[in-house]
Amino acid sequence: MGSGDQASGEAASRLIDERIHDLGGWRGQTLARMRSLIQDADPHVVEEWKWMGTPVWSHDGIICTGEAYKKAINLTFAKGAFLPDPAGLFNSSLEGNMRRAIDIAEGEKVDANAFKALVRAAVAHNGASGKKRAPAQKPPATPAKKTPAPKSGPAKNSAAKKTKKKAPSKKR
Repeated sequence: MGSGDQASGEAASRLIDERIHDLGGWRGQTLARMRSLIQDADPHVVEEWKWMGTPVWSHDGIICTGEAYKKAINLTFAKGAFLPDPAGLFNSSLEGNMRRAIDIAEGEKVDANAFKALVRAAVAHNGASGKKRAPAQKPPATPAKKTPAPKSGPAKNSAAKKTKKKAPSKKR
């Protein structure tokens, strides 16, 4: 299985082990430490290998990804914008509506308890999100029909106007 393939479970764990080994130095140590904290925080976490060689940790959806760059290990929480972060661990991707990330440079240490709390919050959010999403995934019973507009001028009987129309009033 090549590093570009997708995998989960034991196969993914082996690929993540290889990545940590290949990185070596402070980046390998940092990724290994963060992986261990994720596993401590959620014993039911599923390790995956996606997107051309990205370690991913999931439980009812993606918790976070772990990427290695020259100057940082980056942990991106898929739904980080929805998570409480009282310790202020998120320091990257702060402008988006969904993701938040933690960039860890050489020599930096992330507070273990705060990080594990963040992982647990992500797992809880994933579980709650899945329950809320389920009914919305059902297709509508009957699709709405579109009536074509006349070739000239605005539509006189558009769906928007139909919903705003009031019952006819009685003439006196």
